[in-house]
Amino acid sequence: MVKPSHVKSKPVRPGTAPRKYRKKSRAPGKQSPRWVWIWLGLTGIGVVSAMAGAILAISLSATPLRRVLLSSEDNALFSQGGSITSDSLSLPKLTRSVNVLILGTKVLTGDLENPPPDLGYQQVVDSVDGLSDTMILVRFDPTHYKLTALSIPRDTPVRLSGYGEMKINAANLHGGAPLTARAVSQLLNGVPIDRYVRINVQAVEKLIDALGGVTLYVPNDMKYTDHSQHLYIDLKQGEQHLDGNKATQFLRFRYDRFGDIGRVQRQQLLIRAVIEQAIRPQTLLKLPKIFNVIQENIDTNLTVEELAALVGFAANTKRDDVQMLMLPGAFNGTGENAVSYWLPDERGIRRIMSNHFEQGLGGVADSTPERVRIAIQNSTGSEGAIAAIQDSLRAQGYTNFFMSNNWNEPLETTRIIAQKGDQGIAAQIQLALGIGEVRVESTGELSSDITIQLGRDWLQLDRP
Repeated sequence: MVKPSHVKSKPVRPGTAPRKYRKKSRAPGKQSPRWVWIWLGLTGIGVVSAMAGAILAISLSATPLRRVLLSSEDNALFSQGGSITSDSLSLPKLTRSVNVLILGTKVLTGDLENPPPDLGYQQVVDSVDGLSDTMILVRFDPTHYKLTALSIPRDTPVRLSGYGEMKINAANLHGGAPLTARAVSQLLNGVPIDRYVRINVQAVEKLIDALGGVTLYVPNDMKYTDHSQHLYIDLKQGEQHLDGNKATQFLRFRYDRFGDIGRVQRQQLLIRAVIEQAIRPQTLLKLPKIFNVIQENIDTNLTVEELAALVGFAANTKRDDVQMLMLPGAFNGTGENAVSYWLPDERGIRRIMSNHFEQGLGGVADSTPERVRIAIQNSTGSEGAIAAIQDSLRAQGYTNFFMSNNWNEPLETTRIIAQKGDQGIAAQIQLALGIGEVRVESTGELSSDITIQLGRDWLQLDRP
């Protein structure tokens, strides 16, 4: 794990005293460098053994990773780019960029063709064949050492071959992963889909438990009861460690002003928390349990070797190199009798696919300061901070900004969020302000190009 830049190690001063004197002067509990290297070596052996044992356990198992057999035509859809891993005696590694479509489903007993006897409520079942609540296209890029996730709202309208126009979440119900992959590719300017993973809410809960839970900040109190599904959501605002059950509550809640789009934003918050949990060294020792959950609960056309290569790549990806985007678009407007759609912005899609997926020529965003739409979310509780940052933005030529809802999580470091994936513009604003960290994700204000979530570092900045 990379040590944060603000944490400085104490320099080791070479001594000239006799060995006996140096041994006596060592601080209590301090190990010699020799023991440190031995410890690191044993830890490395343990990590490699855990990964190798996990891969071997699945390889020798009779349970396949793929639940559904694909036709030769569907197999060809996912094989256009050829092999994605190297063939060697070492641990598998990626040889090229890979686009993996992840589908999250929730299937209830009432959705089945032959439902079980009436239980008096709708029970979640172990199936991946229903509507897809979650769609994320993830790009693993070993050339630029980046991991990019593009969330596709389930209310996005598409034309499905043989079924007409409907919401994209119906593609998995009617044609599984192949039909969904074709719909996603068509939506995203023909981007190739190399592999797919289908996972249901039960598997998500088990995976997070296998990781040991995740720590994140719940932005608001979340309370919802649905007796028909035995769904009971009761989360309090604040930073907390969520087990699998509470994490799925966090994911399934969507009763706020943004509906399903708000849930997409929470998915990104959870993904960020899972990544930060997964890159911890101790997580590698949990790989056997994680692979066991994958083996029993996920449908994918990834081979074991490919899965190990993707996990290894993700585990070595720095947080700054993880980018999370959302399909550009806007609501069609809501009404009691109207169907809600997320209408795609074709120009924005072209830009994202060009800049982040190397697909086509989409150009760059207009970075002229007066054209950049900036939302400001205050987490400091200081009204003076708001006036100061507005003055600072004006001085730098940024005039198209507005105040959004306060950010409830108290931040030490200001976040400059590239809401639409325009990292270069966010970096320019970071340089102009002289503070903050750039994040490429869609957790800010929907209508903004850049969202500034103001932290305490702004209060500590020396300004004229």
